Amino acid sequence: MRVFLIMFFLFFSCTGEKNFLIEDFSKINSKIDKYIDDGSLALLHVYLEDINGSPIYSYSKVNDSLLDNNIDENTWFRIWSMSKIVTISIAMDLVEEGIISLDDNVSDYFPELQNLKIAKGPNGENLNQWSSKDLCPLTFEKVDYKMTVLDLINHKAGFFYSTTNHKCLNELVAWKNLASSIDTNDFIERISQLPLIQKPGDKAFYGINTTILGMLCEKATGKTLNQLLNEKLITPFNLKGFAYNKDNDVNLLPVFSGVDSLIRKATKGELDIFGQDVPSYEPNNKLFLGGEGMISTTNGYADFLRILLNDGSLDNVRFLDKSTILEMSSPHTQINEYGHNGYNLWVTGDKVRQDGYGDSGLWTGGGYEGTHFWIDRKRKFVGLIMTQVFSPNKKASNKDNEIRGLIYNEIFKNEN
Repeated sequence: MRVFLIMFFLFFSCTGEKNFLIEDFSKINSKIDKYIDDGSLALLHVYLEDINGSPIYSYSKVNDSLLDNNIDENTWFRIWSMSKIVTISIAMDLVEEGIISLDDNVSDYFPELQNLKIAKGPNGENLNQWSSKDLCPLTFEKVDYKMTVLDLINHKAGFFYSTTNHKCLNELVAWKNLASSIDTNDFIERISQLPLIQKPGDKAFYGINTTILGMLCEKATGKTLNQLLNEKLITPFNLKGFAYNKDNDVNLLPVFSGVDSLIRKATKGELDIFGQDVPSYEPNNKLFLGGEGMISTTNGYADFLRILLNDGSLDNVRFLDKSTILEMSSPHTQINEYGHNGYNLWVTGDKVRQDGYGDSGLWTGGGYEGTHFWIDRKRKFVGLIMTQVFSPNKKASNKDNEIRGLIYNEIFKNEN
């Protein structure tokens, strides 16, 4: 094991006084080292950046028996569900422009999705509960429903991943192997042959909803989601390290698995969120999965987060109205003592601070391979914790809370 790169920044004002509230990162560094040294993770990168784009802290470590190359804030990561808030932001921009409405019926864009059946258990049980009971074989119910754009944003539309507790339901998603679809039309055709896990509008159930949202944005504008990403964000804000398709000279990191006691390279099919295949990131890819399909560097994603941090604008360029940003972070679903879910943006509550995992009011999110972000609007900075691992082992299962907690312990020391 060795540290490939340590970058440590403490910024000073023109008077020589520190203007960031962490003086000692040694405990944070040691914690990152431990995840690598004890075999819990193959790689880990933690990055903090202030609202002006100046790096506050960057620290990386890899297990050199599993990974040959260095990683830093310019390394490309598969970010999976960290794509969702990007797609939702683009959709909200289209709402502001009057191109789509939150109350629009999804079937107006995709008639194929109007009469989907609802999957039930063998005795008509609801399947949209997270329980350990495998309710198979399936039965199917036909009901009238209206599925809206807002249902897609709030994960109330009924689409699901192949990661439910119901084997027969998961096998249906794997059978369609959605990530191998050629393009949006092929994807919609395949998913239209699957049931929903609940009646649209019922409750929040995490799934493929945001990808359907991105495809709806394509249908409404006549542009691909990749074109919208470039038009709305990459070009006006000169974002680097933020994409769907990689350049030919970019080599993505391996996929690692923590299912066993020690970390190892994953085998084909282990990332079974869609079935056997994962999204393609090749330059000629024509399927843009708005819920799962992006790649990014920590630098690139931090720049996007700074747009949200700065109420929808950056460097005198506006993307979203402040009222839209506040709506995206307002309580919509899953309200409890740990916080609430906005538009796929988890806002932490008081219990997070009480448990030593950060502060209340942080805007947070993450991805399937262990990527994590947060926005601190009080202190005007953003943070990212980046790795690439499917199902981390027990020692690393709480890494985001633990690392973020150490960062805020140091901040609180200097605020008291």
